[in-house]
Amino acid sequence: MNGERAGWARFTEKAFYLAGFRDRTLAIACSSNECAARIRPVLEELEQNRTRIVLLTGDPELARTLDARIVSVPPGRAIGSVWRALCSSPRVALIVDPGPAFLAASRAWAVRLRVSKLVFVDALGAVSGADGSRVSFVHLDELMALLSAPADDSGKRTPLLREVEAALRGGVPAVNVCTADALGEELFSYAGSGTLFTLGRYVEVRRLGIDDFDAANDLVARGVAEGYLAARSEEELDLVFANGFGAFVESSHLAGIGALIPHPESRTSEVASLYALTRFLGEGVGGQLLDAFCRTSTERGDAFLFACTTTERVAGLFERFGFRRVAPEDLPDEKWSGYDRARRARLICLRRDAAV
Repeated sequence: MNGERAGWARFTEKAFYLAGFRDRTLAIACSSNECAARIRPVLEELEQNRTRIVLLTGDPELARTLDARIVSVPPGRAIGSVWRALCSSPRVALIVDPGPAFLAASRAWAVRLRVSKLVFVDALGAVSGADGSRVSFVHLDELMALLSAPADDSGKRTPLLREVEAALRGGVPAVNVCTADALGEELFSYAGSGTLFTLGRYVEVRRLGIDDFDAANDLVARGVAEGYLAARSEEELDLVFANGFGAFVESSHLAGIGALIPHPESRTSEVASLYALTRFLGEGVGGQLLDAFCRTSTERGDAFLFACTTTERVAGLFERFGFRRVAPEDLPDEKWSGYDRARRARLICLRRDAAV
């Protein structure tokens, strides 16, 4: 499998995210008409994808500039009125209180409409951690920690974070915060540009199914291109996918992969092709996959679990899970059948015995 087959479109990050947004409704809160030119292309892509947009703004001029139909909502049947408007136009606008009340008013509408996602377009963009770096993902417990000990400029973003909390508790599954310039990158890519807030942890580790293989194949190719994974033949890749596990974000987006390949002759298992996308490294995706492998290996009754890497950072991850460095001779003989001698000389070999 080489990533493309006749009649099949190659997996892309944007296509994967757009598939998740299709036939859903997103609320985008944007307070200034100055953002119009920057967010218009994103709205157009979403609408071509059959994604409905509710623009929340305190500036009617923004709605007019973006050709968003302004909806007047009668008391008592607001959701129905917005739904009917969206049936005839995939881009509508609700005019909310401007100024200091804008965040709360936007959050209230997102909760009232029970949208799939709320995006706050904010001039400051992503939330920063204590070291000043961008925080890509935050679940509710982590959000409460941020609110109790603000890390950025003495809590100047506390009002926004409070509204994010209220949205999550009110039933909105996900809230994004990003700048207007980076809206497309935040919604359509793994790298992202802002901060995604969710109610609970959003990473699920499970076995790969055949419908995951296109994404997994692209992820392996990325790992090879970045030098983290060794290139494999089609036969070797088939073995990886057949024994593969994926770390999935929001149930569908593949953030990391790895395989637990059995070696029946020695009653052992090997961790292979472990790789996580950069955005998710801080979320412990590699560790969650490795934890699943350790548990599965124990359930199989393996004598030991082993892995090989050329990267010290990856070796350190394995060591945190009870692996120890060993000589190549301490691994099963079948591992080295036909193995490249030059690469073998560069490997760090690691082993986790059943007693660990």
